[in-house]
Amino acid sequence: MAISVFNLFKIGIGPSSSHTVGPMQAAHDFLQVLKLRELIERVTRVEVHLHGSLSATGKGHGTDRAIIMGLMGERPELIDPAIVAPRIEELLESRTLLLDGRLAIPFQWNRDLQWQDESLAYHPNAMTLVAHGDAEELYRDTFYSVGGGFVIDADQAARGELDRDTTVLPHDFNSAAELMALCRLHDLRISELMMENEKAWRGEDEIRAGLQRIWEAMQACVNQGLAAEGILPGGLGVRRRAATLHRRLQDSDGDHGLIASTFSAMDWVNVFALAVNEENAAGGRMVTAPTNGAAGIIPAVLHYYMKFQPDACERHVVDFLLTAGAVGILCKKNASISGAEVGCQGEVGSACAMAAAGLTEVMGGTVEQVENAAEIGLEHNLGLTCDPVGGLVQVPCIERNAIASVKAINAAQMALGGDGEHFISLDKAIRTMRDTGADMQDKYKETSRGGLAVNAIEC
Repeated sequence: MAISVFNLFKIGIGPSSSHTVGPMQAAHDFLQVLKLRELIERVTRVEVHLHGSLSATGKGHGTDRAIIMGLMGERPELIDPAIVAPRIEELLESRTLLLDGRLAIPFQWNRDLQWQDESLAYHPNAMTLVAHGDAEELYRDTFYSVGGGFVIDADQAARGELDRDTTVLPHDFNSAAELMALCRLHDLRISELMMENEKAWRGEDEIRAGLQRIWEAMQACVNQGLAAEGILPGGLGVRRRAATLHRRLQDSDGDHGLIASTFSAMDWVNVFALAVNEENAAGGRMVTAPTNGAAGIIPAVLHYYMKFQPDACERHVVDFLLTAGAVGILCKKNASISGAEVGCQGEVGSACAMAAAGLTEVMGGTVEQVENAAEIGLEHNLGLTCDPVGGLVQVPCIERNAIASVKAINAAQMALGGDGEHFISLDKAIRTMRDTGADMQDKYKETSRGGLAVNAIEC
């Protein structure tokens, strides 16, 4: 299995990579099979069955709306978030679905979209799509949204494949130990080794341009989040804070003194993270990093570096994202980045480790220091549950990103203060995350049936 950095950093929409981006992509993929098999013109009805975590928190995560958009022919990386609400409203009024954006078929929301609590065997984020003709079932498939917008179908799941990409990489690695050994053998920094691997798919100019587009999308998301105000959708009454905090920071940017300057830097990190995750909660344009639920951490830390480091430049953005991507690949290969599978340690924990590694790299850290920073970032998120109140990616998700962003910076500082030697390796921390996720009760894994999700509600 070969994973590109562009598989981890994908432009999409909020509020969830596994519950919104993945299901929309799955529905779009289903549509493409219907077209490839020349069945689409014969479709008279489509059924959608949501299982497990997609059923438990799908309404709060917009899973139903995302799948409908996918069936209409929309893709996560191209869709305009502003069209979703009016198109859904039109469908509810007309009871007509424009399949592929052009073929009108009847669609009754409560009949054709089914929420089923039981989880399927392969993964808790499962959906089955069924296309009917006049008197027969034309085609069905089951898809699994395995985290970060990654989607596999029933055939891949049966073969145990997480991805069909079999690209041969010049420096393939399956552990942090292997990654560091390859860097030492070839005298490469982690970002340099990752660049060589990315060249297996595309040229260096295209890689750099693509990562700059990712950074521009992250910046646009922050700017949108800093400008927007009001109450987030969903019914919890959560008020956006980023815009107000941003104005306050701008007014006090001239403060001096140790505490003032330290708090100011921390406040900037917080406001960057809050801006991203408030925008995510509102269903805005996002970059999975590596998921939507943890999408604020890497942009916040990278914004922090670009704002406060005097020599920061575009080259550092590329190196940061490549190094962060290496850690994300390790987490995905050896554990999970899915909150429904291992809890929020797989989302926020992985993102914290990735951001810590990226920051250490651009600050001139050694390969060993980068690995140490990632381990610190992940170790101190182990056991973190995924318990969104009301099934919405708001509480505790928004603040959790801000806290983890500061934690990532601290992890980098601690690693840079040492020589790279440490007691627990990144590989052991990732293995522990996997084992902890396996032991964690399902009510703490994106079902909103435990933790803050139930204790925040007074009966």
